[in-house]
Amino acid sequence: MNVSTANVTVVIEYRDSFAKAVTKNVIVVVLSISINYINAGLIQTFCKHQIFNMNPRYILFIHLVVNDMIQVTLTVMLFIISYTIYKINVSVCCVFILLALFTTENTPLNLACMAVECYIAICFPLRHVQICTVKRTLMLIGLIWATSLLSVLPDLFITLAMQPLDFFHSRVFCLRETTFPNPHILKKRDITYIVYLVIVWLVIFYTYFRILFTAQTASKDAKKARNTIILHGFQVLLCMAIYVEPLLKQALYEWFPKNYSDSLFACYIIAQMLPRSISSIIYGIRDKTFRRYLKRNLFCKVSRH
Repeated sequence: MNVSTANVTVVIEYRDSFAKAVTKNVIVVVLSISINYINAGLIQTFCKHQIFNMNPRYILFIHLVVNDMIQVTLTVMLFIISYTIYKINVSVCCVFILLALFTTENTPLNLACMAVECYIAICFPLRHVQICTVKRTLMLIGLIWATSLLSVLPDLFITLAMQPLDFFHSRVFCLRETTFPNPHILKKRDITYIVYLVIVWLVIFYTYFRILFTAQTASKDAKKARNTIILHGFQVLLCMAIYVEPLLKQALYEWFPKNYSDSLFACYIIAQMLPRSISSIIYGIRDKTFRRYLKRNLFCKVSRH
């Protein structure tokens, strides 16, 4: 039995009890509201102060935050739909899945770009202003989206070419494997994920060690940048869980068939929700400049009330 069949079959055979289903949905909704509330505060702080609008580092960061908000909202909607409506129209599912995939694949690419910006700031401080401009940063964000589009859109084109028109009017349990069922798509996905995994980790390791060597003889900023790269690496590690998720799901189905739905829930929390909560910690709390303006923003809100 392949992963796609396993996902659907186990959901049918081992539907959660009402109490367990409510508990899982409450946990997911509370987490998503908390993450999006914090991220909304970060976005408001960014928009209100020009010091951030002209800084490539914060522009990349706020793009990551917006991307995470979209991704969390979409995946939570799909999670709730899987328990309530259960099956939805394939065409509607396509839209949800494509947007979720775009934002999911954007995250590690964005983190790699932030690591490179950090590396340039520490290792080439005199050239940082010339290399990392606002215009180039916006172009880089466009390139991130273009890369994700080129990675994901072939799934849609292959499905349009291979599936009959009736398929898009049918109803399915909304997963990537059920929406884009062609086996060649699964092979392409695995190859793409391996390439992403290798490239992003090479960037993270290279920038970390270059900053590490600089930090041994340089300022506090270099040491702080090194710690930031470590946190980026941890966040990327969590994001990369999505790249090994198909293999992990297959293994979990074989090891714990009766608890497969609980295993899927744990995978969802670790791979989808947890990485999105780290961004606010890295910049909303660790970064002194952003923390100062964020506090000012919060105090203004409190004083108004």
